[in-house]
Amino acid sequence: MRAAVVKKVGGPEAVEIVEVPLPEPGPFQVRIKVAAAALNPADAAVWAGVFGPLEEMEHAGLGLDAAGTIDAVGLGALLEVGTPVIAFDSGALRPTKAQAEYLVVPLNSIAVAPEGMDLTLAATIPLNAMTAAQALDQLPLRPRDTLLVTGAGGAVGGYAVELARTRGVRVVAQGRPEDEGFLRGHGATWFVSREEELSETVHRFVPLGVDGVLDAAALGEPALAAVRDGGIFVSVRVDVLPRPRRGVVVRNIAASPDAARLAYLSALAEVGLLTPRVARIYPLAEAAEAHAQLARGGLRGRIVLVP
Repeated sequence: MRAAVVKKVGGPEAVEIVEVPLPEPGPFQVRIKVAAAALNPADAAVWAGVFGPLEEMEHAGLGLDAAGTIDAVGLGALLEVGTPVIAFDSGALRPTKAQAEYLVVPLNSIAVAPEGMDLTLAATIPLNAMTAAQALDQLPLRPRDTLLVTGAGGAVGGYAVELARTRGVRVVAQGRPEDEGFLRGHGATWFVSREEELSETVHRFVPLGVDGVLDAAALGEPALAAVRDGGIFVSVRVDVLPRPRRGVVVRNIAASPDAARLAYLSALAEVGLLTPRVARIYPLAEAAEAHAQLARGGLRGRIVLVP
């Protein structure tokens, strides 16, 4: 089968397509015939060497999100071949991952895909929606509490706004000016342009400061300043965590597989409470160009590869 891999640390030009043996599922695993795989910043971290050097590996695979159909099952995997699924392929450095023609993952990494949804859209759900959901778990907010989501126009931030709405939380969404309509339409109570001073503007809406922050844009200190005394701050990146002060609890989130939670997120997407967004679709053969576009940024929605 074909797979997108990197053999050495570099830029997106290091991404190449190689032929590798078809993987076989082990006990409690399934093999998925991939219909689509989304690109994420974590992929760039692989080819940029953030997760470490690659000299001891023949190559490292790419991709944490996939959607497709079950092609084969291992012992104890009681699922039917042909079932459409979404998968969160966790783990940073493995020889092949989701950006390939086939993917083997454990049962805890998959859920049935949203019924009736195109699999290119469904492929954008697992990592980003799981990150948003598990971040909100670290923010034990009640209905009518207030939450600031930075980078709310991005994939994690957008899902966080929608998930917070399902919990009755009032959201201050920060993003680009052109994001305002989308965010207000999907659950934001207030909007802050990233061109405005963050803390000052948030305090105009919520004078004492918000109860919690999900810092999806990794702003650090400016976002912490918007939290009330004794509130909670959760970042998607450990390297930009601000120092706790004023009794604010500071945490970071690294998403992990959870089949039950992924099934719940799939169900929310199926009934329209989560909104997957695809910015561009590339064939697997053009993976290097797709990763170059990821590095350039500027898109709303995920880039997706299709085998």
